[in-house]
Amino acid sequence: MNSSMTVPPAGGKVLVYGSYGHTGRFTVAELVRRGLEPVLSGRSAERLAGLAREYPGLEVRPAADARALAAAAEGTAAVVNAAGPFLDTAGPVAAAAVAAGAHYLDVSAEQPAAAAVHREHGRAAAAAGVAVLPAMAFYGGLADLLATAAADGDPVREVTVAVGLDGWRPTAGTRVTGERNTAPRLVVDGGRLVPLEGSGRGRRDWDFPAPLGRQAVVPLPFSEIVLMHRHLGAERITSYLNEAPLAELRDPATPAPEAADGTGRSAQRFAVDVRVRVDGVERRAAASGRDIYAVTAPLLAEAVVRLLDGRFRGVGALSPGEAFDAAGFLAALAPDPLAVELPARAPADAVR
Repeated sequence: MNSSMTVPPAGGKVLVYGSYGHTGRFTVAELVRRGLEPVLSGRSAERLAGLAREYPGLEVRPAADARALAAAAEGTAAVVNAAGPFLDTAGPVAAAAVAAGAHYLDVSAEQPAAAAVHREHGRAAAAAGVAVLPAMAFYGGLADLLATAAADGDPVREVTVAVGLDGWRPTAGTRVTGERNTAPRLVVDGGRLVPLEGSGRGRRDWDFPAPLGRQAVVPLPFSEIVLMHRHLGAERITSYLNEAPLAELRDPATPAPEAADGTGRSAQRFAVDVRVRVDGVERRAAASGRDIYAVTAPLLAEAVVRLLDGRFRGVGALSPGEAFDAAGFLAALAPDPLAVELPARAPADAVR
């Protein structure tokens, strides 16, 4: 089923913290498109007022401190945190959401932030009967869903993720997050989270789906490692990014993303290629599309819809693959905004 056909649940406000940011704006638009009721929130009352003029019917709840954040979360069914760096915001926003009895989701690519949300808020969330889902985004959640769908419930020995971009024009938030996140990057080796320096495999070539084709990739794990380690039980999990866009990311002169159509999406193309080794056999799952920031919005919205209408498993700290039927979730986003390929053994109606 295409995401545009998803029937939204009745009622339930969704607080979008950082709603005036680049990803936050995409998220608000997607929630509105699906018939949900986003509540605009963030630290800047001035920027919120500007966004509210674009959405005159939506409620605005500024939240510049912990007390205001707690008040903003009251009466909501879910809280989406789109305001990085998540090393700074995830803890207080997750705490406010759980205290209000609301599900929590964020878009963190930062491994320490995702791990901290699981570690510090999972027990309280379980007691409150809600889920906390960090990294429900392009980096993190998408690879976790692909790997889970490929595994199809079978024991996993190894997962390899390769992300390919035809370019990377970073947002201001991405740059600030990069400066803030200085923790060693982690991979899984011997079933344990270990620093990349001790087990990285170095540069290699990777054959991505068209139009990217063969690309040189380097180890560069994001929050997907933390998510998959929670529930897949793999001995080894590694993640790569193609080399070419890193020069753009590291160049301070690289401009921010520019809209290429009326939706605000940029022309950037991406592919996420996941290889899962099960019983000595490699299974492949892949997704491709446009604009890594814009595609996060439908990932978030699909998760919110499923949390509000009861199509999720468990409460407390969860990875997307634990919480949702991974193949069905991905199918709901195909063929637009995601072109998805899953192994033949996945359910026949998993992707249309």
